[in-house]
Amino acid sequence: MKNMAYIALGSNLGERDIYLKKAIDRLKSHSFVNILKCSSIYETDPVGFEDQDQFLNMVINIETDLSPEALLEECLRIEKELGRERLFRWGPRVIDLDILLYNQENMESEKLTIPHPRMKERAFVILPLFEIDSELIFPDQHDTISSVVQKLPEIEKKGVRLWKRINGEGGSVPIES
Repeated sequence: MKNMAYIALGSNLGERDIYLKKAIDRLKSHSFVNILKCSSIYETDPVGFEDQDQFLNMVINIETDLSPEALLEECLRIEKELGRERLFRWGPRVIDLDILLYNQENMESEKLTIPHPRMKERAFVILPLFEIDSELIFPDQHDTISSVVQKLPEIEKKGVRLWKRINGEGGSVPIES
């Protein structure tokens, strides 16, 4: 497996953490996908359409033999299998899988843009991404993940709260209050 990708996961309907786990399990079961790292789970305020429940978000790092387009198709298949309905942009969803980065590639097609066009503006993506790869350099070679974290407005960072921390065995445990 020679391609490295980062995928953001989000859910704000039903048993949000269960949907995240089911999506990861489905990716794990694919013969051309190997999950390398999972971030902790963060509870986040909705962005775009704000009149909805809070999200659980995380980022995973995978190794894959799938092309970017085939990986997108697999992500869309998993979303559909788990009951995702696309009623309107930025609306509530049981699961959302977004490809953030694929190797150091820049690509734009009708269905897919890599790097994800809005990821640097979204604390709910950048903070979990920073957690699993604090040395990441974006494909444009001008931004590091550290510099992007520093540029995030404090109000955005406050909308992202650690919900469950990944422990040493790769599982999640609740954060104590």
